[in-house]
Amino acid sequence: MSKDYYKDLGVDKSASTDEIKAAFRKKAHEHHPDKGGDEAKFKELNEAYQILGNAEKRKQYDQFGSSFQNGQAGGGSYGQGFGGFNGGMNINMDDLGDIFGGFGDIFGFGGSSAGQRGPERGRDLEMGLTIDFLDAVHGTETEITFPHLKKCSVCHGSGYAPDAKITTCPTCKGSGRVSRVQRTILGAVQTQVICPDCHGEGKKASANCSHCHGQGRVKETESIKVKIPAGINQGESIRLAGYGDAGEKDSTGGNLFLRIRIKAHANFKREGDDIHTQAEISMVQAALGDTVDVDTVHGNFKLKIPEGTQGQTIFRLKTKGVPHLHGRGQGDHFVKVKVLIPKSLDKKQKDLLSKLNL
Repeated sequence: MSKDYYKDLGVDKSASTDEIKAAFRKKAHEHHPDKGGDEAKFKELNEAYQILGNAEKRKQYDQFGSSFQNGQAGGGSYGQGFGGFNGGMNINMDDLGDIFGGFGDIFGFGGSSAGQRGPERGRDLEMGLTIDFLDAVHGTETEITFPHLKKCSVCHGSGYAPDAKITTCPTCKGSGRVSRVQRTILGAVQTQVICPDCHGEGKKASANCSHCHGQGRVKETESIKVKIPAGINQGESIRLAGYGDAGEKDSTGGNLFLRIRIKAHANFKREGDDIHTQAEISMVQAALGDTVDVDTVHGNFKLKIPEGTQGQTIFRLKTKGVPHLHGRGQGDHFVKVKVLIPKSLDKKQKDLLSKLNL
């Protein structure tokens, strides 16, 4: 059955390359196994992006569907979709592994076999951060403390001892890759894989760094100041680039994502960028009208109550709500009026109300 890569990424067939990339990043972050996501779903997303993110592969997919991956485009034999396997060919197995997922591992030529991976990128990390209601409205700066793998301060991430002798890897002659010819169901295939001796670095050291044991990174606890933008809402994240785990052997580091939690407020209720409160007024104020004080997130405001105001009436205070996180302006403040009815009246008060005949 043909796979619907557009549906997997949640984009239209007319989506631009940037829209496809943005959709993939969002869903990949949501389903990343390191964050408790579904590994199978993550692989599906990766497969979809490898096709739709490549202009030529996307063109083939739009014309033939996902069957082009199996070499069936146009009804030809195995390999025609990739230019032919007869007589052997060169394949970048990292790309093939991304497209076929576990297929390469099953037949022994995938890019994820033991010893074939280069230095790994640092993991993304996530932590919760609880802030006060008004700090979320107006923004603030706070300090966070978190453990993560940092670049080794002794070897600066290389993993080599400072006095180590560096030589070219004799196995791959400095290229970081070696060729391998294997017989598969597709015929004889020459693959390029990560050098198992230098792990893709193309060089070797006479001694590893004793501080990080050759990893180029060590576990440390770090404290940094973080700016919380005005208008951030419950459940949204702040991305701190480079503050995830450092990568192996000075490779790219991960990011730290702060998941925001906001404390409830005694008086204010937030819905989107709008604030909702309640104001209590007497029967006399409702009947004759008055001006009452209303607390907003921006301070005290004088609200005019027109005569004849009914209970449950809602007044809108424009731009007295939460600043828009992405863009200018801010939300509104809505005040619902509650008319207080006296629970006990003396005889004189009852007589006066009776004469009014309201």
